[in-house]
Amino acid sequence: MLTKQKIEIKTSYEIEQDLNALSLTEQSLIKAAKEAAKMAYAPYSNFKVGAAVLLANGEIIKGNNQENAAYPNGMCAERVALFNASSNFPNEAIKAIALTIDFEGKNIKEPVFPCGGCRQTILEYEDKWKENLKVYILGPNEEVVIIKSIKDLLPLSFNSTSIN
Repeated sequence: MLTKQKIEIKTSYEIEQDLNALSLTEQSLIKAAKEAAKMAYAPYSNFKVGAAVLLANGEIIKGNNQENAAYPNGMCAERVALFNASSNFPNEAIKAIALTIDFEGKNIKEPVFPCGGCRQTILEYEDKWKENLKVYILGPNEEVVIIKSIKDLLPLSFNSTSIN
């Protein structure tokens, strides 16, 4: 009788070294995330994050982190962008999200990935539209991490099928 089973989880993503090799739509999405990062409200951490969401209709919606002196009351850039898109375009599928930080003056060597809460939120929209939501993460040397589904960053996720 088998009492214990070992299960391995594998994930993958791509890295594009040349931003110009991406489509014009992908480049525009990443550019919007860079612009959003510059406008972030981060007076306490000075860690400015920007996100941009691509909707099925071609609209790009920006968001950035919003800090608060009472830290739990702040909001991450990814969630600001996603909630903005969903509340203003509730019937438009979200196709992709791009994120980056304002690297100016920072000694960061690698791309910065979304926190667990943002991964869960991205997953919610992937589940809502029943299709993979691509994630683009711009790194400090203009390299782009391309993730085909948020499930690659959150493989053991809690989603709508967990509670039905």
